[in-house]
Amino acid sequence: MDPAVLREDMVDGLESPAKDVLDDEAVAVAMRDVPRHEFLEDERSAYADREHDVLGTRVLAPSTVARLLDALELSAGDEVLIVGAGVGYTASVTAEVVGETNVHAVDISRPLVAQARQNLARAGYGGVFVDCRDGAAGLPEYAPFDRILLEAAVVDPPRALLEQLTDDGRLVFPRGTQNQRLETVSPDGDRTRLAAVSFDPLLVEGEQSGAIERNRMAREDRERAMRRAESRRGWEQDWIEWDESIGSH
Repeated sequence: MDPAVLREDMVDGLESPAKDVLDDEAVAVAMRDVPRHEFLEDERSAYADREHDVLGTRVLAPSTVARLLDALELSAGDEVLIVGAGVGYTASVTAEVVGETNVHAVDISRPLVAQARQNLARAGYGGVFVDCRDGAAGLPEYAPFDRILLEAAVVDPPRALLEQLTDDGRLVFPRGTQNQRLETVSPDGDRTRLAAVSFDPLLVEGEQSGAIERNRMAREDRERAMRRAESRRGWEQDWIEWDESIGSH
């Protein structure tokens, strides 16, 4: 069957009352245009509303992609960071809305980064920037971003990602461990809880999928340690300088 017809059927299903996961017209138009079959091996199953497994990662179902991009509330010209590039499909739909040179994607897996680059170029989105990075660190060289999408579950959003948002920016991420919900957060801390979701955890450098708690806590423990260190730079630092001055007399 013609891929264009399959895309029409896919988007019609996402907009139907039965699923009702796609309200953003710009995202709907983008999903009708992006050749999803260029990101997956089987053309027919590419347009089915189900997940796929590629190189050890879950390729999100179209309905999940629609929920994420609906929550981002994209506008043309937005600078966007996608943490968890995967095979590149989410980045391509985002590129249709905001412009491909405004989309930046990172992934901790080198094989996935290579795959995403190839897929995006083949699908006509070679201008999307994809790099191998620890997603928790974001992409400071290209910050700030109007929108950041984290395609991995965390208990708390990485501090670096919040710091890389514009003043009126928005971060969308799955929050929780076993029971997860999609959540949006702004730089000033305003949060909105949305639909229930299920994502793999955010990995840290040197780790692969599977060790859920260890992956999550490694990053969060590191960030807590940094916050504790910063909190000691006030009166304790003054006390040290004062004590040294006494010893010098």
